[in-house]
Amino acid sequence: MTEDNATTGGADRRVRVVLVDDHRMFRTGVQAEIGETARTGVEVVGEAADVDQAVTVITATRPEVVLLDVHLPGGGGVEVLRRCAPLMAAAENPVRFLALSVSDAAEDVIGVIRGGARGYVTKTITGTDLVDSVFRVQDGDAVFSPRLAGFVLDAFASTDAPPVDEDLDRLTQREREVLRLIARGYAYKEIAKQLFISVKTVESHVSAVLRKLQLSNRHELTRWATARRLV
Repeated sequence: MTEDNATTGGADRRVRVVLVDDHRMFRTGVQAEIGETARTGVEVVGEAADVDQAVTVITATRPEVVLLDVHLPGGGGVEVLRRCAPLMAAAENPVRFLALSVSDAAEDVIGVIRGGARGYVTKTITGTDLVDSVFRVQDGDAVFSPRLAGFVLDAFASTDAPPVDEDLDRLTQREREVLRLIARGYAYKEIAKQLFISVKTVESHVSAVLRKLQLSNRHELTRWATARRLV
C-alpha cells in the first residue's frame, strides 16, 4: 500500500474494522496508516493472521468491515468468508468484507466475490482511498480497484462462460493454493513455508491434485493452471 494521509473518515463517522493478513508488518503498516481513529474515523478492533484466528476475532468483535487478505494459512480468504456467512447474512449489523490483497489474479478476485466479499482492492491503494473504500463498504457499496472491476463484471454478466469450472471445483481450497504455487514455480519447501505446512503434506496435496485432474507431473499441472489463468 502506498503512503498517503488517510483523512477521509474524520471525526464525524466511525467504522469498526478487523485486519486479516498473515504478514504482521503489513498489518502494522495498515494500522498506522488508517487506524488513527480521531483522524480517519477507522477503529481497528482486532487482527488475525490465519483462518481460525480470523473467524474467532470476527465472531467476538462483530466489526462493520473486515479487511481480508486472499491467501491465508488454513484455507484462504474464501474459507473465512464461508465460515462467516451467518455474520454476513445477519438482518441487523451485518459484517461486510473488503478483500485487500497483493494478487490481481482473476481467479482470486472472482473467488472472494462469489464468497460474499463486497469488493476487492490491491495493496497499491493509498491510505486515503482505503479509508474511503472501507466507509463505502460499510454503506453497502461494492468497491473495486479500477482494473479489476472490468473482469468481475465480465465474469458475472457473460452468458458465454460457465460460472463454475468443474475441474477446479473438484479441488479443496488448500489444494488450489498448492496448485497455484506449484504453477508459479515454487519448490515444495517454499510452499511448505508459505502455507505453514510440512513438505510431506505438500507432496500429499500435489498427488491429490494430479489424481483429481488426471495429470502426470508438475509440468502438465503448470500448463493446466496457465490455460485457466490461475498463475
